[in-house]
Amino acid sequence: MTEKPAPPVTFARLLDRATRILAQRDHSEAEFRRKITQSVARAAAFRPGEQDEEIPAELLEQVIAWCYEHQWLDDARFAQRFVASRSRKGYGPQRIRMELAQKGIGRELAASALAEAEIDWAAQAFEVAERKFGLPLPQEWKEKAKVQRYLQAKGFFMEDIQAIFRNYSD
Repeated sequence: MTEKPAPPVTFARLLDRATRILAQRDHSEAEFRRKITQSVARAAAFRPGEQDEEIPAELLEQVIAWCYEHQWLDDARFAQRFVASRSRKGYGPQRIRMELAQKGIGRELAASALAEAEIDWAAQAFEVAERKFGLPLPQEWKEKAKVQRYLQAKGFFMEDIQAIFRNYSD
C-alpha cells in the first residue's frame, strides 16, 4: 500500500487554522508558530495512509504577516494582557517575566509590559499572603519563613515580601 500525498497546505487552509487558534485567546508569535505547526501535524494524524503535511516556510510567514497586519497577532498586547491576567491570579513579577520568556517574549517587551501594568507588587504580595495565611500575618520566625517561601515561589521579590512585614504589621 502506497501513501497518498497529503493535500497541499494552502494560504486559505493555514489562515483558517490561524483564526481558530487566535479566536481562543491572544498568543505570542513564538507560541502561535508552535501551535499552528502542531495543528497541521495533528490533522495529518487523522488521515492514516497519507504523508505528513509540510508547511512551506514562506506560506507560514505570509500568514503571520497577515495576522500582524490585521492585529490578530501582537506581542505587545499579548504581554500586557498576560501580565494583567497572571497578576490577578496572584503571581509576582519574577514568575510573570519567566513565563513571558517561555512564551517567546523578549526581555525589553516583558519589562515594558510589567512597567505599564503599574502594579504595586508589595500590596499584591500582601493580598496573596493574606488570602493564604489570614490576618494577622505570622510574626514568629518559622511561620514568617513559610510565608516568605510561599511568596517567593509565587514570583515576588524579596524586598516586596519584607515590606509586608515592615509596613503591614499590626
